[in-house]
Amino acid sequence: MIYKFLIFFLLSGSVISQQFSPKTAFLEKWKNSKEYLLEIAEQMPEDKFGFQPTDREMRFKDQLLHIRANMTWLGTTYFSSEQLDKEKLKENLPEKKAEIIALLANAFDKVYTQIENTKEEALQTEVDFFAGRKSKLQILNLLQDHVTHHRGQLIVYLNLNDIKPPQYIGW
Repeated sequence: MIYKFLIFFLLSGSVISQQFSPKTAFLEKWKNSKEYLLEIAEQMPEDKFGFQPTDREMRFKDQLLHIRANMTWLGTTYFSSEQLDKEKLKENLPEKKAEIIALLANAFDKVYTQIENTKEEALQTEVDFFAGRKSKLQILNLLQDHVTHHRGQLIVYLNLNDIKPPQYIGW
C-alpha cells in the first residue's frame, strides 16, 4: 500500500510541476495578452489609427507594428532556428486597420508556437543580448513586458480620444 502511495505521490508531483512551469505560465498569459491587445486595437476607429498624442510619440498604428516587430525579433532570434531578416520586417507594412490587426495576431500566434516548441530546460540557457548575457527565461519576460509597456500607451491613446478601453484581461 505504501508503495502505491509513493508512486502516486511522485507521479502527481511531476504532473503538478509541469502544470505550473514558467513556460506554461507564459503561454497562458501570452494568450490573454493577445486577446487584450487585439481588443484595444479593435476599439480604435480606423480613422484614428494615425493618432499621435505628441511629436515624440508613435502613431497608434505604429505602436502596434512596433509591438509586432519586437515580438517577431525576440521570438525568431531566441526561440527558433530561423534567420530573421530585420529589413523584411519593415517592408510592405499595412495601413488598414484589419490588416494591421491580422499581422499582429499572426505574430502573437507564431511566438506562441515557438515557445510551445521550446523545451522547458532551454529557458535556463543564456544567450547573447544587447543588454548582456540573458537567460531565455529573461527573454520570455521581456517579450511580455514590452507588450505590456506599449499596450499601456495605447490605453492612454484611447482615453485621449474619449474611447473607453476594454476590460482588463489578466492571467
